[in-house]
Amino acid sequence: MGLCRFCGKPAGFLRKEHRECREKHNSGVFIIRSMVADSLSNSVDRDEILKIARESYISNEELKNLILNGLDEAIDKALGDNILTQEEEEKIKIVLLKFGFGVDELSSSKTYEKFIKALILRDILEGKIPKRLDIKGVLPFNLLKNETPIWLFNDVKYYQLKTYRHYVGGSNGFSIRITKGVYYRMGDFRGYPVEETELTKVDEGVMCITDKHIYFGGRIKSFRISYDKIVSFTPYSDGIGIQRDSTNARPEYFITNDGWFTYNLVVNLANRG
Repeated sequence: MGLCRFCGKPAGFLRKEHRECREKHNSGVFIIRSMVADSLSNSVDRDEILKIARESYISNEELKNLILNGLDEAIDKALGDNILTQEEEEKIKIVLLKFGFGVDELSSSKTYEKFIKALILRDILEGKIPKRLDIKGVLPFNLLKNETPIWLFNDVKYYQLKTYRHYVGGSNGFSIRITKGVYYRMGDFRGYPVEETELTKVDEGVMCITDKHIYFGGRIKSFRISYDKIVSFTPYSDGIGIQRDSTNARPEYFITNDGWFTYNLVVNLANRG
């Protein structure tokens, strides 16, 4: 006889849970997540949440995941209206403190990363140079003196829009003898040229955003772009496109997997100057 994965009591032949226990668990999950998602408007009662977790068979590990998921929703709500305010920042910090989140847990959390990104954008909009990035290891490029690294994107795919030419409409034709040993082949032409543009992956590597430049370092290409050398920025869901101020410059694309943050970051940094 199997045991219920929630309450631990016998669940019946070939059964792993009681329906009532599953429903109580799912209800607790929904309530806790909703309470935390609303934490920027209403204070979070730690004791009440812990009580709901116990009664709903929610483990400590699952509870922490629920807290982070709820905060993720709260941050999205805040960013949907505007940038994260100082008051909202303090409320999020209080929730993290109440439930004892450690540095290791937060360093690997996508929710906490989103939180820091929101704070970086707020710093820039307030005219400050963010200093919230802790770079570990060696960068594949040398930063200039008196510039501050603000964010580092890993595994960035770098693309260029390239033009290729090929010929269509050619034919083999037939041969006419002009003199001994010399032939002119009629219709032996390549046809007419056709140009096609294609988005081509050039490299993959690290992209560092500083207060003065965009850096990219890959296996093949490494370069630095000053903001005043960029004519336009194009936002995409998974990255950003740029057009440099040069006659022969091709459109370039950086796939960072966070287009919203990338675009807002570089555009606001460029506008600082």
